[in-house]
Amino acid sequence: MPQLPTAPQTHSAAVPDCVPATVTAEELCDVAQALIHSRQNISPKRLAAPGPTPVQLEQLLAAAAAAPDHGQLHPWRFVIIPLDKRALLGEVFAQALIERDADATPEQIASAREKAHRAPLLLLAVAQLGPAEPDIPALERMVSFGCALQNMLLSAHAMGFGAGLTSGQAMRSGHMQKLFTLAAGEHPVCFINIGTASKRKLQQARPGPWEFTSIL
Repeated sequence: MPQLPTAPQTHSAAVPDCVPATVTAEELCDVAQALIHSRQNISPKRLAAPGPTPVQLEQLLAAAAAAPDHGQLHPWRFVIIPLDKRALLGEVFAQALIERDADATPEQIASAREKAHRAPLLLLAVAQLGPAEPDIPALERMVSFGCALQNMLLSAHAMGFGAGLTSGQAMRSGHMQKLFTLAAGEHPVCFINIGTASKRKLQQARPGPWEFTSIL
């Protein structure tokens, strides 16, 4: 590890006002670190009922709104796909597969449709990258979009749910654009899947901090 410059410690970290006075800064940090490092991407096939309640869903969406957002553009929107609309999404998946592969078997087409019926809570995450203030480029807005997703994933994990992001070639299908009435500058990026994890994998090895960090 490179030698870091040191500075004298003049005071300990303060606990945010929203935290009970009985919780120390060290305890709060430990909980936050535990949540971050234990989060996993859970496959929708391993997500079962129950999913979040309406109150919990609002809390997840509010967490997204707390993401860093230069210019307060909220360059994202989410579309909830309720259970009674999953068949419409399944048909989009099936048609997108047929367009990519005219030789797709009935079993493959049925499997594509089935993907829409897995997680109890399913949302489409849409990045809004249309015209905006010139000093807030699309890449910066995508950073905000990603932070909003991470806030939701961590909040779901804190509630005890499993969550995962899924995408695929169907995201680029015209059928997807039509079903979700996406406007110019709107891009379907991924689905957010949330539910109760029926099974969790072993934690995958993650890169060490100095594998992606340097000092100028």
